[in-house]
Amino acid sequence: MSKIAIIGATGRAGSQVLEEALRRGHSVTAIARDTSKIDAREGVVSKAVDALDAAALQAAIAGHDVVISAAHFATLPASAVVGPVKKAGVKRLLVVGGAGSLLLPDGARVIDSEGFPEAYKAEASAGAEFLANLREERDLDWTFLSPSAEFVEGERTGKFRIGKDDLLVSSEGRSWITFADYAIAMLDEVEAPKHSRQRFTVGY
Repeated sequence: MSKIAIIGATGRAGSQVLEEALRRGHSVTAIARDTSKIDAREGVVSKAVDALDAAALQAAIAGHDVVISAAHFATLPASAVVGPVKKAGVKRLLVVGGAGSLLLPDGARVIDSEGFPEAYKAEASAGAEFLANLREERDLDWTFLSPSAEFVEGERTGKFRIGKDDLLVSSEGRSWITFADYAIAMLDEVEAPKHSRQRFTVGY
């Protein structure tokens, strides 16, 4: 059993990562600005923290084996996470990534492709910058898990594919993963690390 701190535990991805961690018997500290959505139950400690408050975040994550950041990149840059994690003495950081920095068959990034939705560009660009910053990080054992292009609600099947830097597309031509199956891949990485200081991706 690991002690896992989840930043952004009330979001769609973060809440599913929380559920998967509890399903596997881990101890979770759920960190969010507003913790009213987090049910009181065994195995979960809720902490209301503004993640941009470095001292408060450091205090909240101290003593954990792993930190998982599931916060939006546009509101929480890499420096706001990496600094407190290192100062707290936590060795591993896993990040709920974005699909925008994944590569297409022609080698271009998804975010740079024609028709990429303008509404998602700010978040996707911030996610790509977060990954670039992690790749410069020498002290922390980090992993960045990118979902597929469509990151959606849906069932937990346990059946998916793992990739590295290329966008995964199903045999039907769709690039997608549910939050629940994504959470399985994330907790698999927590329990049996295979992508230290790497980005990888998950999809059907």
